[in-house]
Amino acid sequence: MTSQPPTVSEARLLSVLDTAVDGIIVIDERGRMLIFNKACEDLFGYPVAEMVGRNVRELMPPEFSVDHDSYLANYLATGERRIIGIGREVRGRHADGTVFPIELSVGEARTPDGRQFIGIIRDLRQRKAVEQRLNQLQAQLVQMARVNAMDEMGAAIAHELNQPLTAVMLYLQALKRKLTRDGDETGPDPAILEILSKASREAERASSIIQRMRHFVEKREPDRQAVDLGKLIDEALELTLLGNDGAGVEVVRDEAIDLPRIEVDPVQIQQILINLIRNAIEAVRTRQERWIRIAVRVGEGRLSVEVEDSGAGIPKETVRSLFKAFATSKKSGLGLGLAISRSIAQNHGGDLLVEPGGEGRGATFVLSLPLTPAASGKAG
Repeated sequence: MTSQPPTVSEARLLSVLDTAVDGIIVIDERGRMLIFNKACEDLFGYPVAEMVGRNVRELMPPEFSVDHDSYLANYLATGERRIIGIGREVRGRHADGTVFPIELSVGEARTPDGRQFIGIIRDLRQRKAVEQRLNQLQAQLVQMARVNAMDEMGAAIAHELNQPLTAVMLYLQALKRKLTRDGDETGPDPAILEILSKASREAERASSIIQRMRHFVEKREPDRQAVDLGKLIDEALELTLLGNDGAGVEVVRDEAIDLPRIEVDPVQIQQILINLIRNAIEAVRTRQERWIRIAVRVGEGRLSVEVEDSGAGIPKETVRSLFKAFATSKKSGLGLGLAISRSIAQNHGGDLLVEPGGEGRGATFVLSLPLTPAASGKAG
């Protein structure tokens, strides 16, 4: 006996089912699938012909599928609704075993062949991904606002501290002059004068550090000038190691002799150096062997700074997104440091690259900057 061709109304229904954007499944009272449309085929990864007649629980993860038949039987016996006529967010299982979120709405129809249940299924993966991204961006925006506020506070604090430090230096100088002027026949005690001189030098050093901090957090236009990169590294180390941030970490310097001066914005390049040094210190903080190496090389019209650490290296899966904004594994960071650093380097005609290391080797970041005719003089 041959099957009858579908009527016009049936053909229209099948056409609607196959062109629907959402997945549509019709099951009978025993949970067997009577209709499994094209959208469901794309959604779950099973061919239509393979799924018709099979139990719908095969599309559910184990925690849902194990109780589905009993839920359906309980509804038929008692009329107690759990999802029918209500709709809710549940999870589906793809043919490859992947579990993903879906929105499921179920309606009921009474037919000559018994009750049937029509499920409308909507894939929520894209919406969930957008929601997660929006939540991340919101958290990052809040953090950026805090960072911006800290920048402004840092500049204000540095300005306020500079005044009492200047006063301390003046008092120390006045005391030294008074001791020298009012000393007895043997003159002032040399030990006291030495202590005063050391105190004055430390106060001047603190004032210099605060001044550099002010310059570092100031928002201003780029100002390129010929600078000694070695001195920029000195200052970056001094700012980075403030507060014993690098306690227990050995810093090894390896620089070529007679380095040329280089034409850059010193504050921006120092920002890169500070970020690389801080990252290197963070990478070795829990290691038994804790050191970072800073090497400066000249070659092929470029000056390169290598920052190597004794850490565990960078995982391969992390390298690809390392220089992307907001890509970070740190709880306290925004993931902007390396992205901004590479942007600064490229704006200077250079680049920032990484050798990820691993297998007993730490990572090495390489900052490359071009030498220009205007910056061909030697550092001095």
